[in-house]
Amino acid sequence: MHDAPHALLAQFAPIVTPHISDNLQRMSGIVGLQRFHRSKKLLGTALTVKCRPGDNLFIYKALTELQPGQVLVIDGAGDTANALVGELIMLYAQAHGCAGFVIDGAIRDSQAFYDADFPCYARSVIHRGPYKLGPGVLHAPVTVGGQVIQSGDFVVGDEDGVVSFSPAEAASLLAAIEKTQHKEQGIKDEIATGQRQQAWLTAVLQSAGI
Repeated sequence: MHDAPHALLAQFAPIVTPHISDNLQRMSGIVGLQRFHRSKKLLGTALTVKCRPGDNLFIYKALTELQPGQVLVIDGAGDTANALVGELIMLYAQAHGCAGFVIDGAIRDSQAFYDADFPCYARSVIHRGPYKLGPGVLHAPVTVGGQVIQSGDFVVGDEDGVVSFSPAEAASLLAAIEKTQHKEQGIKDEIATGQRQQAWLTAVLQSAGI
């Protein structure tokens, strides 16, 4: 990862995904996935993989190209009949600096992901393993949980889910998030007064005519 994008991505480390999502018009972001690790923040750039449902041959191919700081973003068409990754793939990816997995499909060996606190978001867990026949493709745009993701996109995940966006959007997104954080801090300060009447609450109700 080049220094400039890496420095830009690093600025998202303390930012919660709802603040990112709110400033992507609340229309973007991956939905329908579960977190299988404990609490480690997911932060990296996407390496996209499109697989035939239940088949992980091209995930193996992706492992040979994996660079530190990349997130394997796997479009398995949402199929959960067979796991696409498990402990062995996790261990290899972890050893080579992978930042985490985002999978529109299933995993297995879920306890290993939890114990390692290796960032992993997927649809479900199942004991049945994958086939290795192909076809598949790397670096193409993929769809994961309703979100189109390109290789190189920034990927951020926490306890509330996963969002992705182009590096070209990052600077303006950071500026918008700073405004959101300032606004929310003002609301928190007002709530802390304990007063029943609150300007932020009244403004919402009045704008809705109630």
